[in-house]
Amino acid sequence: AAMAEKLRDLSQPIDVPVLDATVAAFYGTGSKEERSAADLILRDLQNNPDMWLQVVHILQNSQNLNTKFFALQVLESVIKYRWNALPVEQRDGIKNYISDVIVQLSSNEVSFRQERLYVNKLNIILVQVLKHEWPARWTSFIPDLVAAAKSSETICENCMAILKLLSEEIFDFSRGEMTQQKIKELKSSLNSEFRLIHELCLYVLSATQSSELIRATLATLHAFLSWIPVGFIFESPLLETLLKFFPMAAYRNLTLQCLTEVAALQFGDFYNVQYVKMYTFFMLQLQAILPPGTIPNAYANGSNEEQAFIQNLALFFTAFFKNHIRILEASAENRAALLVGLEYLIGISYVDDTEVFKVCLDYWNVFVLELFEAHNQMEPAIPAVSMIGLQAQMIPGVDGTGTAVHQRRQLYASPLSKLRMLMICRMAKPEEVLIVEDENGNIVRETMKDNDVLVQYKIMRETLIYLSHLDHEDTEQQMLKKLTKQLNGEDWSWNNLNTLCWAIGSISGSMVEEQVCSLSLSSFIWFG
Repeated sequence: AAMAEKLRDLSQPIDVPVLDATVAAFYGTGSKEERSAADLILRDLQNNPDMWLQVVHILQNSQNLNTKFFALQVLESVIKYRWNALPVEQRDGIKNYISDVIVQLSSNEVSFRQERLYVNKLNIILVQVLKHEWPARWTSFIPDLVAAAKSSETICENCMAILKLLSEEIFDFSRGEMTQQKIKELKSSLNSEFRLIHELCLYVLSATQSSELIRATLATLHAFLSWIPVGFIFESPLLETLLKFFPMAAYRNLTLQCLTEVAALQFGDFYNVQYVKMYTFFMLQLQAILPPGTIPNAYANGSNEEQAFIQNLALFFTAFFKNHIRILEASAENRAALLVGLEYLIGISYVDDTEVFKVCLDYWNVFVLELFEAHNQMEPAIPAVSMIGLQAQMIPGVDGTGTAVHQRRQLYASPLSKLRMLMICRMAKPEEVLIVEDENGNIVRETMKDNDVLVQYKIMRETLIYLSHLDHEDTEQQMLKKLTKQLNGEDWSWNNLNTLCWAIGSISGSMVEEQVCSLSLSSFIWFG
């Protein structure tokens, strides 16, 4: 009790060993009563408005990481909610102290690695200060940071971490913590001073041999690429530099994440040439790293890094094709690279991972719908077909587009055929209806629902219906081919049989009567 009262008396420097013992009791394996008492003391200290004045004293005298984190938590609360009410000299004192400790710890390789968690927390505190001070009251922050980064590789690595945090705070996490005007001001400042950061990143990637620094720089670029002025991407060696690191296993995933951010951007036709060069060079590298036919097995037998690479590939291809597939259709050479990319994406779609499949399915639905709508423009006389709630709206024909639409359908004939087989093989389970007897002895229908699976089924059903309209005969042939493999035992399993039945049922109403009868009769013969 005496020790507790001594801690609560903040009129003199806090007794750090006692505070260490209290924090240790809170996180330790002592009795429930000891943890409860320690929790009460720490809460009282956190709620004391003068506690933040003890933070520097605690950080300078404690060797306990949990105690330091407790002190920084107190300081973070003050920065968030009371910063502008503090006198200028106190604000400057905190700002300078945090900056000095970060530089001191990150200038030495040993201390930087050993105390990485502490340095990361200090970085977070510094960024919270920046949200108040920069740019108006700390105009030299970016030049100062870049200058510090050039003094040593470990300082540079930590500067990259600070810049990444700053970007995330402004562009991703700022909602609800800052006014729109403040966010706009910070974004404008970061944009206007990005040249220094851009030059630093390119210099680091061209000069350093430190894998940790390269990874930190790539991670920072990944955070920047969605918002920086486009000239820094396409009118500099940045894309060439990223593609240089892509074949290296240690940097492959980070590089691919950066390239995906670039692929997701749209600028009309202004940078089409650069996008084509980026894609074709990327495909040459990728085929040397991972042949398309090996993807499902590579994922099943791969390490976490190798599985993450295939997940990132799905994100890259879907982002690129959604935004830039038309420019790849422009020439024979580009079309060849495009078809190889679609082959990769179909291979990735067979990977046994729900989240990966959702990413691919989302794109396949968009891709097929676009081809389906173009197909309907050329066949306006066909009546709308009701497909169990899915209504195919016929779009009036547009003169002069027939040749282009026919050429696109020819171009994608092979991928679409493979896509039909994919949808049949991986068809999700529809809403399940069971006939059961209720408590009164009546026979009733009981509906079983799994919302996630149902959503996936509806998207797959819609996609397969569009695919069947684009080529009824191929759809029938793919289903009969799958059914034959069930009959002869080549591909027999209950799961394969179920997915085939669900696929056949999903396109009910979308094919002419003879085709549906043929498929239904084949299924009946099997079950018979």
